[in-house]
Amino acid sequence: MFHPFSSDISKICPPRQFTWPFHYEPHALSRLAAEQVQEYLRTRSEWAEEIAAGKMFGVLVVRNSEGELGFLAAFSGNLAGTNCHEYFVPPVYDMLRPDDFFRREEAEISAINRNIKELTEGEEYSRAKSELESAQADAESELSQMKARLAEHKAERAERRKQGEDEATLILESQRDNADMQRLKRSQREKITALQEQFSAIKSTIDTLKSERQHRSAALQMRLFEQFRMLNARGEVKDLCELFAPTAQRIPPAGAGECAAPKMLQYAYLNSLTPIAMAEFWQGASPRGEVRHHGTFYPSCIGKCKPILLHMLIGLDVEPNPLTEITPTEPQILWEDEHLVAIDKPCGMLSVEGKSGVRSAEAWARERYGEGVMIIHRLDQSTSGILLIAKDKPTHEALQQQFISRTIEKRYEALLEGIIPTPSGRIELPIRLDYENRPRQIVAADGKQAITEYKVVGYEGSRTRILFRPITGRTHQLRLHSAHRQGLNAPIVGDDIYGTECRADLTDGHRLCLHASILEFTHPYSLRRIKLESKAEF
Repeated sequence: MFHPFSSDISKICPPRQFTWPFHYEPHALSRLAAEQVQEYLRTRSEWAEEIAAGKMFGVLVVRNSEGELGFLAAFSGNLAGTNCHEYFVPPVYDMLRPDDFFRREEAEISAINRNIKELTEGEEYSRAKSELESAQADAESELSQMKARLAEHKAERAERRKQGEDEATLILESQRDNADMQRLKRSQREKITALQEQFSAIKSTIDTLKSERQHRSAALQMRLFEQFRMLNARGEVKDLCELFAPTAQRIPPAGAGECAAPKMLQYAYLNSLTPIAMAEFWQGASPRGEVRHHGTFYPSCIGKCKPILLHMLIGLDVEPNPLTEITPTEPQILWEDEHLVAIDKPCGMLSVEGKSGVRSAEAWARERYGEGVMIIHRLDQSTSGILLIAKDKPTHEALQQQFISRTIEKRYEALLEGIIPTPSGRIELPIRLDYENRPRQIVAADGKQAITEYKVVGYEGSRTRILFRPITGRTHQLRLHSAHRQGLNAPIVGDDIYGTECRADLTDGHRLCLHASILEFTHPYSLRRIKLESKAEF
């Protein structure tokens, strides 16, 4: 599994520290290793169709006991129906072996699934369900007709009462109508109860099978997670259940431990190989709803891999998280009165306090104005531009309501990778969080409505300068609507999440070229319409 480099690396200096896997710029050795893996993949024509559909691969630069540099390679999940291929490191635990408990129990669960399908699609179940539904519909119709007739009778009796007809006769007729209604309800109830009991007997069997399936699936998953015993550089071992227990989700997600990075580190530790650098890259088409670019390097996923890798990296000299090393410039005040202040937030500054310790606009405002100030809306850390801050709660509530009711006008200026041929347009793609890859968002039918209007300002070589008007304000809306193939299919320059580059800083040369340039709102006290503008620095 240890692959020597095919090109001369004598002039490439290895990194001083191991890669921080969640935000990095690939080292030259990692890039060379990735190129070799890509060359190898081109020779495997039998995998071409599967890889073209999209898959994540990884490389781990290592030093062997003889001091030689080489690399390991891995893929996430499985490839061509198996976990094991000669060129790539083996899985941490091979659950696809024919004799493995997972396969045996999976076969038992599959048998339960077939049984459930046979029962739910069987003639007896369909007939019992149809008869019950038909009886319920007939009963509703009969009751409706009976109520209509009784209403007519009641109206007739009222008219006859006015004409002086004997009250005793009228009362007797009313009692007969009520008795007819009660007999009908009793008859329907008896019929429907009998049919419900018949249907429930069959459904009870199905529900019992479903409960058994759920219990066995959960037990199988937990037993499987216990087999993934992850090492770190100190030789310490923890299984997935232990690693995820302290997290918010508590239970490992499906597929945990099967990504490329954990596989490679596990193999390195088991085979006395010293990890030097790592990188993961995407091959093939972008998954539906996501934005992945062929040949682009990506950080390790948060949901599946972060708890695992934070353990596996213990004992290595790892680069610090570059996002915690950022020292953004101080914001400029664009407008201010006794109720609110508008600032020009620099790229790299957080809007609100976070766990990373990076300077935030919220902290800046509290230092300047006291604890009562509140951020009214947010900009991404890497997005610069106009940010409103309230100095008191009533102002905060009033302006937030303007955001909710969409009476605040916003414009963003951006530079996109690629030429946008249409001068203006509207993008409507629903967005939701990619739960296993926070903070990434994906386009999904069950997402929240997201609408963006755009207007092309001009072209700068192979890039497009554009103005965005977000109608909604979803997280990463402009970034995803720009990059997604159903949107503009042109990522914002410098976008390390949805773009075509992986980087480790937010310096001017690498920054996200997205700027909140115009903000127009109604002052909550003077009721004057205020328009603020800020010029982008890119």
